Amino acid sequence: MQLTKQIMRKFLSIAIIVLIAVSCGPADEKETIKAQIKEYKDEVSQLNIKIKELEQELLSHGETGEHFILPVRADVIRERPFNHYFQVSGTVDAVDKAYISPEINGQVKEIFVEEGDYVKKGQLLARLNTSITENTIQELKTQLDLANTLYEKQKQLWDKNIGSEVQYLQAKNNKEALENKLQTLEAQHDMGFVKSPIEGIVDAIFIEEGELAMPGFQLMQVINLNKLKVYSDVSEKYLPLINKGDMVELTFPTFPAITMDVAVERTGNVVNMGNRTFPVEVRIDNIDGKLKPNILALVTFHDFNDDNALIVPSIIIKDDIKGSYVYIVREVEGEKTAKKVYITSGMSHNDETMVLSGLNAGDKVITEGYSLVTDGTEVKII
Repeated sequence: MQLTKQIMRKFLSIAIIVLIAVSCGPADEKETIKAQIKEYKDEVSQLNIKIKELEQELLSHGETGEHFILPVRADVIRERPFNHYFQVSGTVDAVDKAYISPEINGQVKEIFVEEGDYVKKGQLLARLNTSITENTIQELKTQLDLANTLYEKQKQLWDKNIGSEVQYLQAKNNKEALENKLQTLEAQHDMGFVKSPIEGIVDAIFIEEGELAMPGFQLMQVINLNKLKVYSDVSEKYLPLINKGDMVELTFPTFPAITMDVAVERTGNVVNMGNRTFPVEVRIDNIDGKLKPNILALVTFHDFNDDNALIVPSIIIKDDIKGSYVYIVREVEGEKTAKKVYITSGMSHNDETMVLSGLNAGDKVITEGYSLVTDGTEVKII
């Protein structure tokens, strides 16, 4: 007992000296403080040895020291459904959109819409300068009038067996050639009127009146936001698991309140060699027009289900050289101890992991205090 009091006084004096040294010592006395700390640690080590010796001596007299039972929380695991999901990012795009360019060269004479206007399919958007084509059409119409007159005259003569067949055929051919040429010019003239191929909103206009437009040069963009599609690239390992019609969950980081369950519209037939993915497309109705093309979407796929799985919190699973393990509570003759059990773990989702082997239904798995126990530690369940 006297030795124990001496040990306690020694601990107290060491603690006081350390506190004084740390609180009062200036920066230039760091090395001195380090040396003192080392000396005190050596003394603590010696004291621990003496404590162990005293405990052994106490055991030899048939008495034990303080007996500490570690409190832990344990959950009884039972079979229950386990579902696994994986999530990929996707990009929103419009089902109907048009990058509009003219079919012929020409100066933009007039633009009839502004950005943000809602247009219908076939509505006139812009007009090119078609004055040369119009003049040519007028000339052809004059020529065609003459050709028609000559043809009718020649036909009347031919019907009366007057004149040669060649003259009749030449008049007929000339009339039909001019008719075809006029039809071509009128079609070309119509190309000078740029119309919307879809119903939607004029999102952008890229040219001004008076500028030159040509085929392939984009005049404006029209987009319909009523129907959207979401593209995502999925790893090829999921190719056997995803089919047309499978349900997926869509969420949008920009609009956290919008969540929808939709069916897969199609899956790609070719795997991208660059990133080993294949495309998956879903189609959705735009909710109140909030969603816009090119915003980020998150697509959640359901790829596994087991109705009778053993599940434990992922955080309690530890690893050593032999593999993964957890601690369970083992009770023998009323004494509860922690037992280290090696397991084979399966899929994980939402911080839970499915256990394939090593545990049985009814086992009590330590879920709190698992980092404090070792194999054989006596525990009590709280």
